[in-house]
Amino acid sequence: MINKNSKIFVAGHNGLVGSAIVRKLKKKGYRKIITVNRSKLDLTNQSKVLNFLKSKKPDFIFIAAAKVGGIYSNNKYKAEFIYSNLCIQNNLIHSAYKCNIKNLIFLGSSCVYPKFCKQPIKEKYLLNGELEKTNEPYAIAKIAGIKMCESYNYQYKTNYKCLMPTNTFGPNDNYDLLNSHFFPALLKKIHQAKKYKKKSVEVWGDGSPKRELIYVDDVADACVYFMKKKIKDTIINIGTGKDYSIKFYVSLINNIILPNNRIRIKYDKTKPNGTPRKVLSVNLAKKYGWVAKTNIENGIRITYKDYLKKKN
Repeated sequence: MINKNSKIFVAGHNGLVGSAIVRKLKKKGYRKIITVNRSKLDLTNQSKVLNFLKSKKPDFIFIAAAKVGGIYSNNKYKAEFIYSNLCIQNNLIHSAYKCNIKNLIFLGSSCVYPKFCKQPIKEKYLLNGELEKTNEPYAIAKIAGIKMCESYNYQYKTNYKCLMPTNTFGPNDNYDLLNSHFFPALLKKIHQAKKYKKKSVEVWGDGSPKRELIYVDDVADACVYFMKKKIKDTIINIGTGKDYSIKFYVSLINNIILPNNRIRIKYDKTKPNGTPRKVLSVNLAKKYGWVAKTNIENGIRITYKDYLKKKN
């Protein structure tokens, strides 16, 4: 049974979700949190991962480590995305089993679901259609991680759970314009328009795709909640159940950053839109007693304050 004295390893603790999980665990009073920097442990090296887990002997593992990016990097670096992610998750899941670590949470992504999926997306729709081509290698790696957890649960009686968050944002995000997801890219572009007094901002696509966003502290809350929860299901969606168009998010960010100075938005229709709509069904998470709590506008304001501290 996991308790406040249990040793908990957070793989990927420097990332957006991993750092939020560490914050949440500390806030909840967990005292034995294990982290390690990439320079000291290469998660793509199986023997090093195995030896690390043998020496540290954690009771629980959060797999928040992954190679991630937006449409551009997912499409350009397909080989790196599939190789790195398969290695990281394979090494952690298999080494956990080898070290008799029965409990872990593997964090996936809503991109594992088919491109033209029935909305809202239920967990059972996994593998029911073709994936979005621009992030197919990343999605396939994550699907493999889900199936690996399911297989180990079936054959080895482990308790490996898979949480599928929707698009996540918050403090400690990646704001590289080519390698980030849509939200941090929008926030940075509009901030730079304010800083350099630009008259317009360019946005990829036509602004029509609808996306669901969840504040990262809510994802971390779900992780800690399901860490202690006994459940039958291996895969659970983590989201808000609400989606809005890219144009809506542009307007909302614009109102927060430039409330008295509206700028012109130029949509580059030569660039891909990606999946037309993506909103998760969160009924299963609700059934187990978990719901997201953060208002999106409040989450954006907190995120922008964090961005200004680090990037301005």
